Amino acid sequence: MSTTTGIRPLAGLRVVDFGQYIAAPGAGQNLADLGADVIKVEPPAGDQARGIGHFGTAMVRANNRGKRSIAVDLRAPAGRQVVRDLVASADVLLHNFRHGVSERLGLGPDTLLARHPRLVYGFVTGFGTRGPSACRAGLDIAAQAEFAVMDLTGAADGEPQRVGFTIADVLAAQALTSGILAALLQRAATGRGEVVETSLMEAVVHAQAATWAEYELSGAAPRRRGNGQALAAPAADLVRTRDGGALVVSAYTAEKFAALCELIGRPGLVTDPRFATNPARVAHRPELLDLLHDTLGRLDRAEAVERLRSAGIVCGAVRRFDEVVGDADVLASGLIADCTGERAAYTAPTTPFSLGGTRPATSLPAPGVGEHTGRVLAELGRTPAEIRALTEDGVVVCADAGAAAPKEEPA
Repeated sequence: MSTTTGIRPLAGLRVVDFGQYIAAPGAGQNLADLGADVIKVEPPAGDQARGIGHFGTAMVRANNRGKRSIAVDLRAPAGRQVVRDLVASADVLLHNFRHGVSERLGLGPDTLLARHPRLVYGFVTGFGTRGPSACRAGLDIAAQAEFAVMDLTGAADGEPQRVGFTIADVLAAQALTSGILAALLQRAATGRGEVVETSLMEAVVHAQAATWAEYELSGAAPRRRGNGQALAAPAADLVRTRDGGALVVSAYTAEKFAALCELIGRPGLVTDPRFATNPARVAHRPELLDLLHDTLGRLDRAEAVERLRSAGIVCGAVRRFDEVVGDADVLASGLIADCTGERAAYTAPTTPFSLGGTRPATSLPAPGVGEHTGRVLAELGRTPAEIRALTEDGVVVCADAGAAAPKEEPA
C-alpha cells in the first residue's frame, strides 16, 4: 500500500514533534501530509490525549496520521540523550510545552540553534511568551473565552457559546504550519534556521481581523447577535422550513435582493421603503424575516434550497454532521483519506488543498505509543543491545523490539 497520495514537497525532511493534544500535533500532521518524516516523541504513557477516552482517541487519529512514534522518558538522562541525538538529525522541531519547560529539559531554542543552526524550531503556547500570561497553561476553551470568540457566538439574548469544535487549536496549528514553511523557505536561501512562535491567543485574534477593523471604524464593541450580519440584510439569516429543517440565505446586494423578491412572489418589496436599501433592511430585519418565513418556510428544506440556488441566491442548508460525512461534494473532492494500517483503519480529512490537481496527504493511520522506537533508535546508530538496555531500564517504550534486531545468518 502506498503511504501517501499525491506529491510530497517536503520529502527528505525530518520533523521531531513533541506536541500533545491538537495545536502542535496538528502542525506536525500538516507537515506529514506534505511528505516529511514526522517522528512523534511521546512520554512512556503516551500523548496525554490518549488517556481521555474517545475524545482523546479522536484527537490522536486526526492529528498524527502517518507519523512514527518513539516513546522516551525525558526525566532520565539517557532519555534526554536519545532526544538530543534525534534532534541532531532533524530539520524541524515542534512542541507545545508550557513556557519555560523546554529550557528546563535542555531543549530551549537558544540551546538547540546554537548546536544546530539549520534547525527550524517551532512552538505554540496559550498566551504568548512576552506578556503577563506567558506562564499560564493554554487550552482552546480559554482562548475562546478570553479573546471574545465566546462573547460573539450565540443568540443575542442567550449565554456566550463556544464554537462547536476546537477552533483556537486548529487555527494555531495552521499558523504554526505557515510559519514553519516560511522558515524552511528562508533557510533554503540563507542556510540558517529560525525560531517560529505562535499562540492560541494570536491565532484567534488574527482570525477576527475584520471584527477588529469594524470596532476601530465604529468605536462600538461588537455584540453577540446570533444569526444575521450586523450591517447587511438578508445576510446569513436563518429561515425554518416546513419539514423542520433550516437554511441560511444572503441576498443583500440590490441585484440579489430583487431576485429574492421575485422568487418569493413579492417583487414590490424592492420599492417598499422598509426594504429599498440595505440600511433600511437592516433596520427592519424582523419584518423581512417574517416575510421570508411566510414564503420559503412553506417549502421543505431541499426544495427551498434548490429554488434559491436556481435563482443565483447564496444559501445553505443547515445540516447535521452525519449529513456532511456522506456529502457528495466532500467525497468527490478527495479530501477524505482511507487510513489503514496494522493497528487501525479509519477515514480522516487530509490536506484542504491540492497542488496541480493532486492532493498531498499521508494515508497511514496514527501510530501506537512507541510503535517505531526500535527502528528510530537503530537509525540513530543504537545497537540492538543498547536498545534492549534502554527498554529494560524503562527509558524507552519499544513496541517494535524486534524490528532493529539483526537477522541471524543460517548455519
